[in-house]
Amino acid sequence: MFGMTRRIGVGVAVAGVLALSWASNVRAQAATQQAEPAAATTAQANAPAGPAAIRLAVDATQAPQKILHAHMQFPVQAGALTLQYPEWIPGEHMPDGPIINVAGIKFTAGGQLIPWRRDLVEMFSIHLNIPAGVTTLDADLDFLLSAPAGGFTGGGSATASLDVLSWNQVLLYPAGAAAKDIPFAASLKLPAGWKFGTALPMTKQDGDTIEFAQVPLTTLVDSPVIAGKYYRAIQLTPGQTPSHEIDIAADSPAALAMTPDTELHLHNLIGEAGALFGARHYRDYHFLLTLSDDVAHFGLEHHESSDDRTSERSLVDETERIEFAGLLPHEYVHSWNGKYRRPVGLATPDYQTPMKDDLLWVYEGLTEYLGEVLTARSGLLKEEQWREGLAYLVASYTHRPGREWRPLQDTADAAPFLYDATPDWANWRRGTDFYDEGELLWLDVDTTIRTLTKDKKSMNDFCKIFHGGASGEPALKPYDFDEVVSTLNEVAPNDWAAFLRARLDGLSTKTPIEALENSGWKLVYNEQPNEMLADEELLAHRADFTFTVGMMVSDDGTVVDVTHGATAYDAGIAPGMKIVAVNGAQYSPENLREAIGNAKTVLNPIQFIVANGAQFKTMSMEYHDGLKFPHIERDGAKPDYLGEITHPLATAQ
Repeated sequence: MFGMTRRIGVGVAVAGVLALSWASNVRAQAATQQAEPAAATTAQANAPAGPAAIRLAVDATQAPQKILHAHMQFPVQAGALTLQYPEWIPGEHMPDGPIINVAGIKFTAGGQLIPWRRDLVEMFSIHLNIPAGVTTLDADLDFLLSAPAGGFTGGGSATASLDVLSWNQVLLYPAGAAAKDIPFAASLKLPAGWKFGTALPMTKQDGDTIEFAQVPLTTLVDSPVIAGKYYRAIQLTPGQTPSHEIDIAADSPAALAMTPDTELHLHNLIGEAGALFGARHYRDYHFLLTLSDDVAHFGLEHHESSDDRTSERSLVDETERIEFAGLLPHEYVHSWNGKYRRPVGLATPDYQTPMKDDLLWVYEGLTEYLGEVLTARSGLLKEEQWREGLAYLVASYTHRPGREWRPLQDTADAAPFLYDATPDWANWRRGTDFYDEGELLWLDVDTTIRTLTKDKKSMNDFCKIFHGGASGEPALKPYDFDEVVSTLNEVAPNDWAAFLRARLDGLSTKTPIEALENSGWKLVYNEQPNEMLADEELLAHRADFTFTVGMMVSDDGTVVDVTHGATAYDAGIAPGMKIVAVNGAQYSPENLREAIGNAKTVLNPIQFIVANGAQFKTMSMEYHDGLKFPHIERDGAKPDYLGEITHPLATAQ
């Protein structure tokens, strides 16, 4: 699939007396702690030193009714206090904290209601004044789960049978100290009989209420909880340390039926990742898999877990399984590339400081590349399916005219608003292309290393240097562009800075074709459907004519997108219009395919009746080259680096 079907203000300066006191209490500790610990050991959880913990109790018993209740207790002292709702969520790369879904905010102390007011500039911040003699502030809020099934953690996360709790949804925290230095003690009450999975350390469970170990705020936000009526946990590396578990919540018991083959391939995934990186920077790992058609579908990385949400039948329907195959490998790679190693601009001290997304072509692009490589090495996709996905990806970027004006670097720089871009005109506007074109960039890097070293070194060597080190407790090691370049030079001396900048800053670069051809393969088109494209069309209920006339059309005739400058564009068709008829017959994908095929031998243009709002118009399209679908075939004149790249490192074939 190669990613083609997936797509994911300054903080308040004046924090008041509490924040200043908080900062002074933790200053001595800060020098000896990691920049962002992703988990707390039992010893850390029981440590008496440091500021008192904020207590957070979440009641999820009404999650099926689409509402959560949260109660917090803050240790305070008299004076001004600023509390913040998380705005910049790690892994989402934009200021999209779902504050719009927060309701029922109330603050009390000793039974007295405490007034509050939102900051007029930093609108995720709330100001209060704590009366004399008050040492504990109680805070209540509700989080509304009725968001549509779209977006990221602010999107749909609950159904009648399950819920995914992202802790950033239900908490406030004091300004003035780094998030890693703010301790939280959390508890969660679930609907009766529901089971749960999480990487967050637990201290005890009393019926349907779970109490978790005291951890830094960074660990809490980095440790979502999946829970549901229909739940299954599978140990993927039984008897091994660290342990690896997949926790599955679904909308039906039938959806939980993972096949032995899929379980084996996930076991292989863990072995292949260990062989690639040479170290594991977590105590254990949880794939938190949500299977539902009524929640937002995405993957979000965490250091010791991943929040993976996909269609209900992804484990039991082969077409759905193929579509889903690359999700878990991508998010798993992020434990190394994104959580352990992170660009300096994304390693922010709290959730209000703006993130700088300029290195997302490493954070996401390299993860996309390595995730797809591990998808192949683990067997989650068959080799031919993997190659079909690569063909689809390369062809898509050779039919992306937005590359003529927006460089790849700008897709990363502009990520905070490109994530919200709609599908229409995506080829001309461009979107979060640092994922997929970033993947092709790293394929280009890999094949270049192999060429420079006469096939003695590769990205496997880069990963061991850049992401390796000692296994064990989670840690954070930020990096910048210069370190990426210096590590590449350590593997294979070259002018890597110029190599990367030419491909990042250039327009209409040859990266897609160059990456493929340097791997020993070439792109071809014929009338045989591409398997991965066909699967996507089936699941998305649309037909993709990008490589013929330059448009995608939903099954009901609505035009999803039109390639700028292509045949459909020249005919006057645009996204949002609706094709009513083709050559005098009612529109269907089959009718349009037949018309395009017949046009090879018929000199007349293809005739359309198109609705543009309430207006109808007849349009003509001159196209006589037939249906075209992308594939790749071997170039025997060059080494088969692609075959070497996908060959397993750890598992026998």
